[in-house]
Amino acid sequence: MRDVLLQCAGVIAILAAMIHGVLSEVRVFRSVSIEPKRPRTLVRLVFQLLTVDWICFGVLLLLAPTLASELARHAIVISATVALAMSALVNGLSSKGRHFGWIVLGAAATMAAAGY
Repeated sequence: MRDVLLQCAGVIAILAAMIHGVLSEVRVFRSVSIEPKRPRTLVRLVFQLLTVDWICFGVLLLLAPTLASELARHAIVISATVALAMSALVNGLSSKGRHFGWIVLGAAATMAAAGY
């Protein structure tokens, strides 16, 4: 059951990342103009850094059950749980709970912690 929870958390993290990446490009960056170009590029790259982060943690959570090392499993789960939980917390606080992302990320963090 622990392995299934980790794998579900990984899938949710990857799906959240993909939705975040697509919607940010389609809805956010098309409707917001930041000038000059260099800061706009920096904001876009920093914004998409979360997408890469969640995908990486999702892949690690998917692979964690196959690892022979308990230490590696625990390190992955703790790191992913903290990163996803902090993302959920910041998302929830900054949007005052109006953005659904905190629920999705919170679910992934909770499943990862339960799979510890």
